[in-house]
Amino acid sequence: MASEVIAVAIVVLLIGLGIGYTVGYQRRKPQIEEITQQAESKARELVVQAQTQAKQLEIDAKEEAVRLRAEMEAEQQQRRKDLQAEERRLQESRERLDTRLEKLERRQQQIDNRDKNLDKREKRVEELVGEQEETLQRVASLTREEARSLILEETQKESRQDMARIIREVEMETRAISDRRAREIIVTSMQRIATDVVADLVVSTVELPSDDMKGRIIGRAGRNIRAIEQATGVDLVVDDTPEAVIISSFDPIRREVARIALSKLVADGRIHPARIEKVVEDTRAEIEVTIREAGEEAVYETGVRGLHPELIKLLGQLKFRTSYGQNQWFHAIEASHIAGMLAAELGADVEISRKGALLHDIGKAVTHEVEGPHALIGADIARRCGVNPKVVNAIGSHHHEIEQESIEAVIVEIADALSGARPGARRETLESYIKRIKALEEVAHRFPGVEEAYAIQAGREIRIIVRPDEIDDLGAIQLSRDISRKVEEGLEYPGQIKVTVVRETRAVDYAK
Repeated sequence: MASEVIAVAIVVLLIGLGIGYTVGYQRRKPQIEEITQQAESKARELVVQAQTQAKQLEIDAKEEAVRLRAEMEAEQQQRRKDLQAEERRLQESRERLDTRLEKLERRQQQIDNRDKNLDKREKRVEELVGEQEETLQRVASLTREEARSLILEETQKESRQDMARIIREVEMETRAISDRRAREIIVTSMQRIATDVVADLVVSTVELPSDDMKGRIIGRAGRNIRAIEQATGVDLVVDDTPEAVIISSFDPIRREVARIALSKLVADGRIHPARIEKVVEDTRAEIEVTIREAGEEAVYETGVRGLHPELIKLLGQLKFRTSYGQNQWFHAIEASHIAGMLAAELGADVEISRKGALLHDIGKAVTHEVEGPHALIGADIARRCGVNPKVVNAIGSHHHEIEQESIEAVIVEIADALSGARPGARRETLESYIKRIKALEEVAHRFPGVEEAYAIQAGREIRIIVRPDEIDDLGAIQLSRDISRKVEEGLEYPGQIKVTVVRETRAVDYAK
């Protein structure tokens, strides 16, 4: 029943909507027709405008096509002109190449003709040379091999002279450069050091206020002198020397202890065995302090660090050691300064060089106790005290007992020579000096061709006069080297010795 009511309601609603739409359409029909007419009019206007624009675009397109065609024709015409010009240039180049080729062909033909003429001339020259050789052989009575040998011999002589001259020039130039550089380095190092020259010997003589003091030193039945000798380990020489007593001992420390103790006893006046033992014991303690202070002073002055106390003590002992009149303590300090400066100039290790030079003569402090060269003894002591191996090698090799392994070892050797061999540093007895001079001259006289040999400049130079007919220029150069090596191998000398060979030819005539 309900569904039927709903269906009826829907039908009624649809009928109402249809009636309403019919009524509305009839009322708005005039407005719709008016709108339709306006739309048709607007559409016609748009069509007319579109046709007009289409005609204009067609006209513009035709004009653009005409312009493009004109431009293309102009561009083609220009290209034709360029191609014609390029063809003319190519034609001209081809003509020039043809002309050049013709010239080259003519020149090649001339060269071929010249080569043929040269071949003919060479053959003729060979024939002439052969004829001349035959003529020379007949005239000189020499074969070709003999003439060649003669020419080679003359050429060899001339070459030897030229070689000797070149070698001499190169050696002079090299020596000048190396001497100048070495001089600069050494002078720079020496100018930077101002060490005093000390050449004092350890005093071994005690002055007395009077000769009566000698009896008191000897004592009753010689008890006092025996007590002094037993306490100090030295020998006292009481002789006729006025107001003096001589102390003799191989140990410089003992000799210094005895000197100071005896000086104290003489000044005090109380000389008996008990007093002697007490003074000697006190003096020995003072010397130990002095040795330690001297070693520390050397280390402080040279700036060397990290030394074993035993090495410092041995350095202090060098203060009482001399060599050829030169105090070894001052020598070690001076050599250390020089080595450090040389190392700085050469770019080597300054610390190793300075330490090696300071310790290079450390073995001299115990040479009276240990057998062997002081360089090897010092190297062994330094090795046992944990010193750097380079420093040990520098100590042991500064007199070439062992091979030098570093530039620092060479610097230590140079510093030792500069400090020990410079004028005034050491003194030499007249007898040993004369022996060395004679030995130098004898070495030179042993070589063949030597006419005279003179040792000059206090043995610093050997001047050799050779016979010019036996030794030529090249032989003179070789002779100087041989004599230098012989001197190095057979003689001992401080510093270096210059070997000068003079070859001179004199022509003498008289005007009458």
